[in-house]
Amino acid sequence: MKFARLALTMLFALVVAGGCRPAPEAEVGHVDNDEADGARIRLSSEQMREFAVVVSTAGPGTVDLGLDLPGAVQPNGDRLAHIVPRFPGIVKDVRKSIGDTVRTGDVLAVIESSESLAPYALTTLIDGTIIGKHLTRGEAVDRDKQAFAIADLSTVWVDCSVFQKDLDRVAVGKRVRVSAGSGGPEADGTISYVTPVLDQPTRTATARVVLDNRDGRWRPGMFVTARVLAPVEVAVAVPQAALQRLGDEQVVFVAAADGFEPRPVRVGRSAAATAEIIAGLASGERYISANAFLAKAELGKGAAEHQH
Repeated sequence: MKFARLALTMLFALVVAGGCRPAPEAEVGHVDNDEADGARIRLSSEQMREFAVVVSTAGPGTVDLGLDLPGAVQPNGDRLAHIVPRFPGIVKDVRKSIGDTVRTGDVLAVIESSESLAPYALTTLIDGTIIGKHLTRGEAVDRDKQAFAIADLSTVWVDCSVFQKDLDRVAVGKRVRVSAGSGGPEADGTISYVTPVLDQPTRTATARVVLDNRDGRWRPGMFVTARVLAPVEVAVAVPQAALQRLGDEQVVFVAAADGFEPRPVRVGRSAAATAEIIAGLASGERYISANAFLAKAELGKGAAEHQH
């Protein structure tokens, strides 16, 4: 009996406490037109400065319906040299190492020929950076072993994986924006090559972008994202940050004479950064375009106080 009484007491406490909780988001989102004045919220200039609230004018914009592809930076294969000894022999001297910058004609190593016992110089025929070294002093070498790898890194390849279902959206000549992530380099380029066959284990093709790298920002081995751009011009576009969800509706907070009101809108084409508005917001109207979450929070706070 004691346990039964304790359970009933706890249940009653939960019911009472539940009656004082703020209304769930679904209830806040449905505001009758007759109560539009009550749905308006006011933000002080101090609040707007503190939370970096931005008010913009609705108008035409661009919605990018592009495709993100995972990729990696590679040395430009057309500017990559694998240096091998001309004759078998013993390495007498190594003059260059990984990371060194070399010019055409520079001596990389000196090798004593096993046939003539005369030393000869192993040189480079391209300018570039040594990215591989596979010999040491006193080591026996022959033509079957790569001694050095030298790459001209003034340009690099970005090789991207394209799944079979996306092949019709990727073609030579399409514009691409390559990004190494937050804080990393970003650059625009075009697709220069798409493999004609799919890799069998992964069922993907490779799309290649050639990037200028004279400043050395792009390092081989970097993982990147390449976005195949597909911009579409629309009559009214807003940042995704302007859209807030109230219940089952998406709203934009539109400037009114005495504050901001949540205006239900219909979203058309949508991308990561922007969305097309096809109903509910007209060109020329002022609305909160950044950090609209503050207006939503204030609206929820007002609804909770009203219920109390």
